Amino acid sequence: MNYTFGTTVDGTIDEVVEQVTERLSGEGFGILTTIDVAATIQNKLGIARSPYVILGACNPQLAHEALEIEPDLGALLPCNVYVRQDDDGIFVGFADPEAMFSIVDNPGVAAIAAEVRARLLRVNDAL
Repeated sequence: MNYTFGTTVDGTIDEVVEQVTERLSGEGFGILTTIDVAATIQNKLGIARSPYVILGACNPQLAHEALEIEPDLGALLPCNVYVRQDDDGIFVGFADPEAMFSIVDNPGVAAIAAEVRARLLRVNDAL
């Protein structure tokens, strides 16, 4: 099973992170965390790598509904979106919530995961 989906776009890493953040906001998501993976690896290991940023995105309403159904779901939140530079441009990837939440045996969670996935696919398609 694929656990991600995504698309390649033009622009700089900073431009694309800003664009992704705006598109996520339009679908009700805010960014809880921003992790500059390349900077962390450089600072901790002294190894240079191409730009790579992970955004911890959360839709508060859907997160609330999911946590009401399954309190331990916090182990799978927030939704991760990653932006990385590769040879073809800037790739934006999304952790597939249906794949992530498939380990939870609860139909209510599956319905919320489907809604989150639909919103993230709209962001992906808008890029």
